Amino acid sequence: MITLTDIAYVRSGVTDLDAAVRFATNIVGLELAAPTEPGVAHLRADHRHHCLALVEGPSGVIASGFSVADEDGLAAAETELERSGITVRRGSKEAARSRRVRAFIAFDDPFGNRLELVTQQETVTRPVAFNRTAGITEFGHLCLDAPDVHEAYRFWNGHFNARVSDWIGDAACLMRIDPVHHKLAVFKGEEPGLCHMNFQVETIDDVFRNWHFLEENGVQIEQGPGRHPQSTAVFLYFLGPEGFTYEYSFGVRRIENEGSWRPRTFDPAEPGSIDMWLGPTKRVSTQTQLRPAAVAPH
Repeated sequence: MITLTDIAYVRSGVTDLDAAVRFATNIVGLELAAPTEPGVAHLRADHRHHCLALVEGPSGVIASGFSVADEDGLAAAETELERSGITVRRGSKEAARSRRVRAFIAFDDPFGNRLELVTQQETVTRPVAFNRTAGITEFGHLCLDAPDVHEAYRFWNGHFNARVSDWIGDAACLMRIDPVHHKLAVFKGEEPGLCHMNFQVETIDDVFRNWHFLEENGVQIEQGPGRHPQSTAVFLYFLGPEGFTYEYSFGVRRIENEGSWRPRTFDPAEPGSIDMWLGPTKRVSTQTQLRPAAVAPH
C-alpha cells in the first residue's frame, strides 16, 4: 500500500501563457513566483512553493501531483507500481527542479490520467503575497475524469491509502487521504482530464464576495454558489482560460473518526443531491489530458 501524505500540484499546458497567468493572478488571486525558467509560471496559494504550474505549449493538463513521505517511500511506490504492471518513469533532475521537489516518478492511471508522486516538495515560510484578496487559505483538492468511477476507486484504493467518503451514484467518487472529506475526486467523463482544481477560502463571505467579483469581471460561473451535501462545503465553480475550471469553497467536512464513518450514496438525479440550495448543477468543464500520455515527464 502506497501512503499519500497530501496533494502537491497541478501542472497544466497552455498555449497563451500570459493570458493564463493574468487570470490566475488577477482573477483567481494567486501569487506568481519569481520566474526561474522560460515558459513556466509557478502560482502559489499556501505553504507550498507552488500548487499550479502553467507550462507554455500544447493546451491540456500535463500531470496531477501527490506527495509521499520520503525517498524510501517513493522507491517503494515505484517498485509496487511496477510489480502491478504499471509503467513508471523517473523524472530527471531538471524536471524535479521545475516541480520544486527532490525527486518524483510519473505514471498513468488505467484511464490515461498522468499522475506524479513526489517527495520533499519545497515549503515557503513567507506569507503568500496574494494578487487580490480572495480569502484563499490553501489548495484544497483536485478532481480527475474517468469513464468508470467505480473502477477508478478500485485503482486508488487498491494501490494507495485512498478511502471513499461518499458516492454520487455512478457520476462521482469522493476520496480522502487524511481527515478532509476529499482531497481527490473522480468524476465520470469519457476522456481523461482535470475536472477542476479547488481552493479553500477563509469564510462563507469570501465565497459570495468572489462570486460578485467574478460576475463583475465577466467570468463564466459554471456552478454555484451552492452547498454540497456530501462535504457540507459552500462552493463556486468558474471557468478559466483553455478549459481550466477553478473552484472556491468553504466549510468542508472533516472525518475525524474513521471507525464510525460509512460512505453514503447520492442519486445525482435527486433534487438537492449536488446542491442543497437547489441551484443549477450542470457538469463543469474539464481540461483534457495531454496526449500521448507516454511522453517523458517535462
